[in-house]
Amino acid sequence: MTAALWVALILGLSSVHHGAFAYEFQTKTIDVPIDHFTFTNEGTFKLRYLINDTYAKSNDPSSPIFFYAGNEGDIELFAQNTGLMWELAPKFQATLLFAEHRFYGHSLPFGNASYDSPKNLGYLTSEQALADFALLLRTLNPVNGTTKSRPVVAFGGSYGGMLAAWFRIKYPHLVVGAIAASAPIRQFQGVTPCGIFNQILSSVFNLAYKPECVANIRRSWVTLQNYSTTADGLRMLNEKFKFCTNVTKASDVTETFFEYLTDVYGNLAMINYPYESNFLAPVPAYPVREFCGRLDQNYTGTELLDRLHSALSIYYNYDGKATCLNINSSYDGSGIGDRGWDFQACTEMVMPMCADGVSDMFPPQPWNMEEYSEKCFKKYGVHPRPQNALLHYGGEFLDRSITNIVFSNGLLDPWSGGGVLRSNNDNIKIVLIPEGAHHIDLRASNPQDPASVKRARAEHATNIRKWLDGYRMLKKAY
Repeated sequence: MTAALWVALILGLSSVHHGAFAYEFQTKTIDVPIDHFTFTNEGTFKLRYLINDTYAKSNDPSSPIFFYAGNEGDIELFAQNTGLMWELAPKFQATLLFAEHRFYGHSLPFGNASYDSPKNLGYLTSEQALADFALLLRTLNPVNGTTKSRPVVAFGGSYGGMLAAWFRIKYPHLVVGAIAASAPIRQFQGVTPCGIFNQILSSVFNLAYKPECVANIRRSWVTLQNYSTTADGLRMLNEKFKFCTNVTKASDVTETFFEYLTDVYGNLAMINYPYESNFLAPVPAYPVREFCGRLDQNYTGTELLDRLHSALSIYYNYDGKATCLNINSSYDGSGIGDRGWDFQACTEMVMPMCADGVSDMFPPQPWNMEEYSEKCFKKYGVHPRPQNALLHYGGEFLDRSITNIVFSNGLLDPWSGGGVLRSNNDNIKIVLIPEGAHHIDLRASNPQDPASVKRARAEHATNIRKWLDGYRMLKKAY
């Protein structure tokens, strides 16, 4: 963090430049209940939010609020990577509001002890987060006996997209509509097959370059496992990959390193944008293509490992700042993002994943709910509730009582398999982006954007205008 940005944060005003313009916002907090659903616990904590009202009409009750439903990380990260909202705000004369999700970033209900026990973590749920958002909006956008509140449009990507859609479903009186980008609200047991994510992910790598890339990745799992079985092999792996912490036993490779590789491949596909970006990590344009360009022939043995390490540097060391490969690193640098989501995945966000090694490029790994549940109990003392999200929000079927939601999905995004790709409900809109990666349509415009991305953003603007016009017409009737 630069000294100028640190001073700005102290003063409550941040300015982060992106291209020709800056993302400027005030950083504020609001006291919210630790538990919204009981009257016997009156504890509160400070929820952080970012706000910019420079584009809004002063004293105009019809001036909209564009609200971002924060997801699993520091809210500034999402404010700086949701350029669409900043580009639309001047056109709609909207206030920009980004709310941080409880237990992430600086919004820690129990301070440094927030992650110390399952008792504390038990308040980390999507329902509590949505209630935080509702209270924030009701406080900043009140209604009285003669005046309706300003219209609010919710935005969100990935888990944030799920929250934006669920917010419209659960609190339709607070938001007129929602742009839910890359929102896998159907990535749950019994709705979406567990292998879809890895199949789409593998196809992205297969399409990016030559088929040798996927073949090499498939071959690498066995190669790595073989070298992990001896002391000499482990020593060689440490020399080849330059791990920040040496691998000393087989499980360091077949569990920790394998999990790291799986995450990297998924992240590369998610951020496979047609331009340089630094959302999850600094990467070049089309990072999957660049990665696969270093696995362009059939390699074996130590040569395969050399090539794999070179390819991995596209993700972990594109900017040349890394001195070693940290296979225990988290995307937000603090570990909070990873730990919080891991807990949520052990409670209500149970999204089954499996691989067969044939229709995908991963070692065969069947989904076993019983084993998964036991691991969660061992880590956190809780058992998952795999049907919880479907019970509270729906997802299998979106009936006609659900209105004014746009579900957009890039078809090159592995999460699109659990997204809403079709519906019989005319009151929601489906936007498909054939060349799109993970919520690319929410990002700032770029000269390299494919035509389908530009069309998606235009559709978002059209739907937002329709929702706002409908709200104003309804308001006149009162």
